[in-house]
Amino acid sequence: MSFDPDAYLDSLEPIGWRLGLERMHRLTTALGMPQHRFASIHVVGTNGKSSVTRMTAALLEAHGVGSGACLSPHTARWAERTLIHGEQIGENDWAVAVERVAQAAAGVNRSLDEGDAVTQFEAATAATFVALATARVEAAVIEAGLGGRLDATNTIPSRVTVLTSIGLDHTDWLGETEPEIAAEKLAVLRDQTTLVVGRVSPAVEALAERAAAAHGARLVRAPEDPGAELHLLAPGGFQRRNFALARAAAEAFLGDLDPELVATVAATVPVPGRLERIAEHPPTYVDAAHNPDGAAALAEALPALTGGRRVVACLAILADKDAAAMIGELAPALDRGVCTELPADGPISRAGGNLSAHRPSVRAGELARMCGEAGLAAEVEPRFEVALLRASALASESPEGVVLVAGSHYAIAPARAALAAAGSRG
Repeated sequence: MSFDPDAYLDSLEPIGWRLGLERMHRLTTALGMPQHRFASIHVVGTNGKSSVTRMTAALLEAHGVGSGACLSPHTARWAERTLIHGEQIGENDWAVAVERVAQAAAGVNRSLDEGDAVTQFEAATAATFVALATARVEAAVIEAGLGGRLDATNTIPSRVTVLTSIGLDHTDWLGETEPEIAAEKLAVLRDQTTLVVGRVSPAVEALAERAAAAHGARLVRAPEDPGAELHLLAPGGFQRRNFALARAAAEAFLGDLDPELVATVAATVPVPGRLERIAEHPPTYVDAAHNPDGAAALAEALPALTGGRRVVACLAILADKDAAAMIGELAPALDRGVCTELPADGPISRAGGNLSAHRPSVRAGELARMCGEAGLAAEVEPRFEVALLRASALASESPEGVVLVAGSHYAIAPARAALAAAGSRG
């Protein structure tokens, strides 16, 4: 039987019992340090990382620099995390990269303390490094996973570090205040490099200034907008901020950019999972916003996108998120909610790699209670597929409205699968 990269990665523990970079250093050493065979830009922050990573890689590619990207998380297949020249890596190439990592990880595990082993994210990140090196990209834009200081991506010799934003997320791991979280993320900054900073609070900006000074790094503050003359394919004001940040990162890496090439990239680079339209009748969008700041940016973008039409939201949120604050941000932009839960088994959950199986959702009834407290009328339907179909039915009532699937990255693939299943039935 041929090697199954997804089955191998799914079999690994998501987070090891011991935090740190020792396993990743041993693993990449065993693989020949593939991350040193291309130049790199490191993207850290709370929100906007995937968008900025995609946009920056596209700008480099457009300017003649063969580029790749490392993204996280994925929606359906692990291969989604690796882009080569703007395209998802081929399945065969991905399988070869993961199999190399699996062989190296087996040796590394034998050298570790009993009970310790290479983790899922470490193996996936190392596989991306192997794939990028094998493809001989000149540069890669690497999105951090959780935090920065102890993140598996913090093994790259980055020339540019990008801090997208700071919000209160993953507080159990990263700290309870914005400066504490920012410090964890800024710890990836290398000496004599460049730090590009997006929209952050004054306290975080002051911390970034100190970090840049301590490392002898140049500090670049990205503008809020890339320029009124640019049309972006990716909708939403938050994406204009993200593109301005990506442009600043690409300029820090390359120097002056060609305005015509910048305009072409802006108009053509897609960002899956961020206000992505996945159905036409009624218009249905998915968005990965999964914390209060992301929800606020989404709510800000909805009126321009929908043209004032009613928005019926299908809401599913992981239990470790600040669901009440997210709903509080979203409620003013919504007409009605259908509260549900992320599927933990069955074909729809498998479409998302069954990633939600180990992370429970907020109960649908509890979400509805939060909606009521925020002034949003909401229904309860724990079954995800049924909830999405109910939201579609509500939005189809005259006058036609818009469906928004929101609350978690792990709702994206199940939403696509549910709509595909409904379409196949008639």
